[in-house]
Amino acid sequence: MSDQGNKRVIGVTELALRDAHQSLMATRMALEDMEGACADLDAAGFWSVECWGGATFDACIRFLNEDPWERLRTFRRLMPNSRLQMLLRGQNLLGYRHYADDVVDAFVDRAAENGMDVFRTFDALNDVRNVERALKAVKKAGKHAQGTICYTVSPLHTVEGYVQLARDLMDLGCDSLCLKDMAALLKPQPAYDIVRGIKDALGDVPVHVHCHSTTGVTLVSLMKAIEAGADVVDTAISSLSLGPGHNPTESLVEMLEGTPYTTALDKDRLTRIKDHFAAVRPKYTQFMSAITGVETEIFDSQIPGGMISNMESQLRQQGAGDRLKDVLLEVPRVRADAGYPPLVTPSSQIVGTQAVFNVLMGKYKVLTGEFADLALGYYGKTAGEVQPDVIAAAQAQAKKDPITVRPADLIPNEFPKLRAEAEKLDGFDGTEEDVLTYAMFPGVAAGFFKTRPEGPKNVGLDPAQAEANARAAAFGANAVTTPIKYEVKVGGKTHTVQVQPA
Repeated sequence: MSDQGNKRVIGVTELALRDAHQSLMATRMALEDMEGACADLDAAGFWSVECWGGATFDACIRFLNEDPWERLRTFRRLMPNSRLQMLLRGQNLLGYRHYADDVVDAFVDRAAENGMDVFRTFDALNDVRNVERALKAVKKAGKHAQGTICYTVSPLHTVEGYVQLARDLMDLGCDSLCLKDMAALLKPQPAYDIVRGIKDALGDVPVHVHCHSTTGVTLVSLMKAIEAGADVVDTAISSLSLGPGHNPTESLVEMLEGTPYTTALDKDRLTRIKDHFAAVRPKYTQFMSAITGVETEIFDSQIPGGMISNMESQLRQQGAGDRLKDVLLEVPRVRADAGYPPLVTPSSQIVGTQAVFNVLMGKYKVLTGEFADLALGYYGKTAGEVQPDVIAAAQAQAKKDPITVRPADLIPNEFPKLRAEAEKLDGFDGTEEDVLTYAMFPGVAAGFFKTRPEGPKNVGLDPAQAEANARAAAFGANAVTTPIKYEVKVGGKTHTVQVQPA
């Protein structure tokens, strides 16, 4: 980044419009609750504003009756001066399977045309073959292609390995690199070593660092990454930060004071953004994560907090809520057997669910279809070798052989077929965007197209109810929620006094 005076300016990517509420409140925030902050976000001086991708596309059509493409166009209109950024799952796009190359090309083209600037592109297994096509499409669209390294910890993952992965990504023509720590596993020293290693090996390639705050150490990790040469770091405005979310934007600003670095962000704008989301947040109390403090146990289990809550739900549904400890012990074993994949969507769900199956039904007695595909290479190549007995069990159940080719090489072009299917649905509008919505989530999209004319719905509580809930949380179950009248006698006269709730 550039110098401001004698200080090096560190870019900041603000996460409030996407990953922050995805991590804290299950991606339920409605567009109408974000629009009021856009002018300040646009003028605060961020390197980029992340606002799309990840789980937002799914949540828009599944829960909010909101067209995700219209959300993107709205952000583009409200933040004309900002780089808009999204998270893209490589060949998975925003769905949960690999798509044919023609679908990847179409999705990136439409996203770029609708206003997206920076495509942070990752593969859950760090298999660069699975991001190559998406990155090529981003470059063709004339947009910023950011290659992503998913950080994890295992006997096979080393600083040298991450530096080599950075080389492989840059060979694909990336404009920048991101070290993505989705589980808050990135400790300060590895953060320094990896960023420094990349800078030493590749020169002045821009390096971005993304981490969550769940373990309580990663604000220090951001500082060490900056000292090692990181150019941009990700944070979330303080009223949408911490817990399983991210480090607070304002804390980063203050932390750099008196150092050779600065963010050059507008602190008055940050305060207004903070106040906006502080007012919005209580509306979504019912979706808030149960994790509010620090979870250093993640360093031992390497299980992200969101993954734990998902496994708890699966166990309760099977009447086995008391088996969580057994499952938490099984997850690292399953991960090792599968070649140590990073635990990020979709591999985290695949490994976690298989661990539940192993505990409830016996070790690999029953495999999920997704775990069988992971073991057989249909998601890509893992860092380590999959155990032979797991491969054998997967072959026997799935009735197919392992592969070593890029998984998408086995998928013929499918966009015309998807269009033909989408055209049969009520409410389909004929656009490529609608075809792509159908491609991502066919069953959900069919219902969404029918209800779309009703307009977006806000699943948050109304402000009055949200205020009452917040008061009850602060003051307990016996909180006063309505005015109370008292009659007070002073000097022989009776006075009526009405006391409002706190």
